[in-house]
Amino acid sequence: MLNIQKLDAFYGKKQVLFNIDLTLEDRTLGAVIGPNGAGKSSVLRAVFGMIPVRHGLIKFNDHDISQGTPLNCIKAGIAFVPQGARVFRDLTVGENLRMGGFTLANRELALRSEEVIEAFPILAQRKAQRAGALSGGERQMLAFGMALMLRPKLLLIDEPSIGLAPMMVSQVFDTIVSIRNKLGTSVLIVEQQAQQVLRIVDSVFVIRAGRLISHGPVERYRDSDVLRHVYLSEPEQEPTTQEESK
Repeated sequence: MLNIQKLDAFYGKKQVLFNIDLTLEDRTLGAVIGPNGAGKSSVLRAVFGMIPVRHGLIKFNDHDISQGTPLNCIKAGIAFVPQGARVFRDLTVGENLRMGGFTLANRELALRSEEVIEAFPILAQRKAQRAGALSGGERQMLAFGMALMLRPKLLLIDEPSIGLAPMMVSQVFDTIVSIRNKLGTSVLIVEQQAQQVLRIVDSVFVIRAGRLISHGPVERYRDSDVLRHVYLSEPEQEPTTQEESK
């Protein structure tokens, strides 16, 4: 579904991504992990057309979106949930959902709202409540719901655990699994809490200093010693499990 090849990306004159290769299959969950300041969020922003791509290729369902804009990406079927559960705090939950589907005709807008409410039962109980009165976890659910109003094929999620209590973090990640299972949406997550995200994803991409230093199926990284190794290893090194080293 998503194929990134030899990607270089910049903020102004400052290069933030170097030669990134990343592939995400249809209906799968992928995680981009790494230390603070590694360039994880920049990967999502480059895919969504928020920062310029100087070199390399980004393909989505075999279409080149390397020089696309956020609007182009939305039309192609990609949605982005930025850090901080950004919602319209002065609007109700229902009004926020309608804002997420603002391009839809009224009848379709109502159908999509009900579809999202069904996927997020907690929102049904809060439909007439202002978003600013929701808990942090509920606002994160609402941000997911807004992004899903246009039925994206790929959902990009940046640091969904920020500011949430540990119990709510687990609930948010369980919701991400439900998004894939119930709606068939592929998800690429940037997350600092590696152990939490490794519980739910299929594949892992480790970024450090703007470079991809390791990638593979999640089973490889659930061993804490392996994860420690990939955070400290040189870019050209690949981690090995105990079984692989025998």
